[in-house]
Amino acid sequence: MLFEELQVDIADSSDVEFLDCDRTRTTAWIIRLACTAHAGAASLAECRDLCEWFGVDRRRATIQHWYQAYAGYYDQEFTAELYRIVVDEKQIQLENEQKTWLYAAIDVDTKVVLHVQLSWHRGRDPAEQFSDELKEKHRVSDAEFLVDGMGYLTALARTDLRDELNYTDRNIVEKLFQTDTMRIERFHETWNGSQASAERWLTAYTAHYNHHRSHQALDNQPPVETLKQRGSI
Repeated sequence: MLFEELQVDIADSSDVEFLDCDRTRTTAWIIRLACTAHAGAASLAECRDLCEWFGVDRRRATIQHWYQAYAGYYDQEFTAELYRIVVDEKQIQLENEQKTWLYAAIDVDTKVVLHVQLSWHRGRDPAEQFSDELKEKHRVSDAEFLVDGMGYLTALARTDLRDELNYTDRNIVEKLFQTDTMRIERFHETWNGSQASAERWLTAYTAHYNHHRSHQALDNQPPVETLKQRGSI
């Protein structure tokens, strides 16, 4: 786990009461620290031990609740205007051996993850649904979508979005899939194998990725901060 992924503002000691399912008061920086550690690949048990090291005794279920609720606070609370977007899908496998498809859209320039979704199916219809939802979330009508074919050419045309067959500028989404897959393999046992549980975790990780995870290519800033500086939000 990279140390920079654990950086938090410990000076902020305000309470985040709505995050604490045990009805106790936990300082905001402890919650952020536990959430960031979990997003950075620490297990819930390891996060519990980390809290104990700071003198805060919390259950693993509490930390899991923090992670999902805190992510919900941050998740996609912006509408961005973007220009070059990569969309793709990858097959993943959950605990109950059910195979599903992870769809993702990410901006090439700012690295911001715009949308993630799981689907039991792959093809034109799921791609069209994914494109429709992306269009509702962000100002992407003038954006160029970099695709590798499959069902996206038809799906994007049906949603009045522009596409370009591009096999060279798509590494960013492949790296995102590698990270997501690594986390899924490590944590899927806590999801009871359900798609809904996996989607909640992916929503949480996307929030962390966009709002907290620094990128060297962005001068060690998180993607959303780069969007703000460019006036895209």
